[in-house]
Amino acid sequence: MTLTCVLLCLTVQAQTPVASVPQVDLMRYLGKWFEIASFPMFFQRKCTGNTTAEYGRNTDGSVAVTNRCDTADGSTQAQGKATVVDGTGNAQLKVSFFWPFRADYWVIGLDPEYRWAVVGNPNRNYLWVLSRTPVLPPELLDAALLSAKTQGFDLSQLKYTRQN
Repeated sequence: MTLTCVLLCLTVQAQTPVASVPQVDLMRYLGKWFEIASFPMFFQRKCTGNTTAEYGRNTDGSVAVTNRCDTADGSTQAQGKATVVDGTGNAQLKVSFFWPFRADYWVIGLDPEYRWAVVGNPNRNYLWVLSRTPVLPPELLDAALLSAKTQGFDLSQLKYTRQN
């Protein structure tokens, strides 16, 4: 009976759609964020640490995205553009680093004081835990991780990022 309950609970959790936070104040969200942890991604395969994302406002209203990280032979950066796709909520965006490819960038967890943010996508393949500081205090990290876990993200896939 217990195994059936566990399997049923996992099935229900996996079928529950991912939800973004209801509202993001883009002006507060802009600026530099430090990657605390993420699901390992192909395009970050050469990153060895000190990973950051910086967001700014473009003149057309879109969001300029600059991702940086250290690599074995120095550092690298990628520049992209994000556009809001959820109307006025500003929590669901599409980001592109090379045209015509765009990916979902949903803010699924956000500290009321914008000290941390959790970004994922509807199919749970991407996850980033971001912080305004290189180190996130344990109680804030726990809150950020809980926002992902309650939405069915498998936190065993998380890789923590070295920040100096």
